[in-house]
Amino acid sequence: MKFTLTAQDKLSKARAGEITTDHGVIQTPIFMPVGTAGTVKAVHQRELMQDIEAQIILGNTYHLYLRPGLDTLEKAGGLHQFNGWDKPILTDSGGYQVYSLTEVRKIKEEGVTFRSHIDGSKHLFTPENVMDTQRIIGADIIMAFDECTPYPCEYHYARRSLDMTHRWLKRCCDRFDNTEPKYGYSQTLFPIVQGSVYKDLRVKSAEVIASFEREGNAIGGLSVGEPAEEMYAMTEIVCDILPEQKPRYLMGVGTPVNILENIALGIDMFDCVMPTRNARNGMLFTKDGIINIRNEKWKNDFTPIEANSDLWVDTQHTKAYLRHLITSGEILGAQIASLHNLHFYLWLVKTAREKIISGEFYEWKKIMVNRLGQRL
Repeated sequence: MKFTLTAQDKLSKARAGEITTDHGVIQTPIFMPVGTAGTVKAVHQRELMQDIEAQIILGNTYHLYLRPGLDTLEKAGGLHQFNGWDKPILTDSGGYQVYSLTEVRKIKEEGVTFRSHIDGSKHLFTPENVMDTQRIIGADIIMAFDECTPYPCEYHYARRSLDMTHRWLKRCCDRFDNTEPKYGYSQTLFPIVQGSVYKDLRVKSAEVIASFEREGNAIGGLSVGEPAEEMYAMTEIVCDILPEQKPRYLMGVGTPVNILENIALGIDMFDCVMPTRNARNGMLFTKDGIINIRNEKWKNDFTPIEANSDLWVDTQHTKAYLRHLITSGEILGAQIASLHNLHFYLWLVKTAREKIISGEFYEWKKIMVNRLGQRL
């Protein structure tokens, strides 16, 4: 993997760049649609490529490990072959799901034992076998196995967890460096900065992660319930330490406003389930603010979903029709709303990139932050 910085905003720390992988080039800043179980929910791969113009998507190690399972994925030739997506893929380590989805789990130095949310079967994730699992899944960018601490988190727990995450990272790197990709293209490993909302722990973790000198770095453990101001403060601290010439990935973030604010702090890569999850519940993100399409005010609104959009469903369908579909529980409603939100997120980061390159980002961001957070 190669990262090239192409532009830097003069009034903030925002930057534009390019990540080159064996499956294609990713222009940053970028938003990565989440395809938890090998699919971005309610969206075809052709729509991802042609309508949303996604450059990279995510897969989830925990879910793919349980279903369809590693045997099927390996026989298919990896996730790219299995789901028909020929552009870059990033996989998380599955650690977050182990901690958040499974009530019966035990964390120890060896790794984490947990029970499947599907059938209750018992499993063990270690730094080593999570590297092996992501080799089999075949993502272009894979994540180190870490512990994502909850919020709020007591300081001493966060410190102990951080130290273990760093020890696990050494084991991840050793395993990764002593194994080879399975499908004829290269993979790269990103470590993850942790430390909850404690400045000294974030500084320590960022310094340790930077010392491993991997090709990119991630920031985890934010957007887990802490106030936005805490998220921005921790992101700023970490971005000032992580190397400038490597991409920075803020995991699980977030709202359109969160994304713009964190781009301004020096983040290059984002992912979040919010555009698709909220879409299925009738929440639309637009250039003018947030729409709850279930509200009565849209019942007889026969204007396009978003008139100044270049997405076909935005101009083909009305707000009244989409409201009818969503309130009726029609699958098409979830599809249209998901397409809309993902297209909007990709438009947002693409426009941010253009504004960084043209030198207009800072003023544009101030206008957009005020606009995007308002309820329509």
